Amino acid sequence: MIRGLTAALLAAGWTFLCPASASALGADLPQENPVPGGVKIIRLDATGPAIPYVDADGYRALVVQDGSNWVAVVGIPLSAPLGIRKVIVRQPGRQEIEFTVRDKHYVSQYLKVAPGQVNLSAADLARVNQEKIRIDHALSRWSDSAPESLHLPQPVPGPRSSSFGSRRIFNGESRNPHSGMDIAAPSGTPVQIPIAGTVIDTGEFFFNGNTVFVDHGRGLISMYCHLSAIDVVPGQHLAAGTRIGAVGMTGRATGPHLHWGLNINRAWVDPELFLAP
Repeated sequence: MIRGLTAALLAAGWTFLCPASASALGADLPQENPVPGGVKIIRLDATGPAIPYVDADGYRALVVQDGSNWVAVVGIPLSAPLGIRKVIVRQPGRQEIEFTVRDKHYVSQYLKVAPGQVNLSAADLARVNQEKIRIDHALSRWSDSAPESLHLPQPVPGPRSSSFGSRRIFNGESRNPHSGMDIAAPSGTPVQIPIAGTVIDTGEFFFNGNTVFVDHGRGLISMYCHLSAIDVVPGQHLAAGTRIGAVGMTGRATGPHLHWGLNINRAWVDPELFLAP
């Protein structure tokens, strides 16, 4: 459960729909970092039982209750331009909230893979396009139950082998920025779900290899890629710590590791912001 606000914050009397820093809010909220691939935390002046609807670029944002108040955790896409960005609160009433997206420098990463995983054949390209539809369907999942926490342990122990947001250059050709956290671990290492959730989909994908998608509630979706084994099935309800598979190097991978992605309001965000202290 999201922990209550401190007495000092309650006494301060925040105004209607005022953006707030993560450090001033409940301890279970992620770290705020309003950059491309980061999150913005906004406190809503709504105390009723209905979950406020916060629209972020046409997608519903994650909203959790913090004491008697509601807090929006808004994902900022890696492709977001710098400068003013806004969300719309459609319930209660209608209110626009603006905030500033700051710049962040992401490193470049140079990787060597099989040529067929960079310059795709017509058949592989058709497969990838079909898989994009399937992935998009998984990321569109919405359930009303709140995540049990927004502080998540790593799904597998190990060093981070690739940074979120890094510019990926495969065989000298630039591709999309890295949209998750890579954690290096030996093949076969168990992968455990950080918090409770429901399996949305599983399968073997061209780039991601063996993959599991999990719904944690209110638009928080996690993704686990390159697995050597998948131990869960769609529709399965999982408690925190349940094994969902094992580390591998299926799909486009240069070595055994877990690619862990977190998605809110259809934006891939840096999992480091959600790591438990």
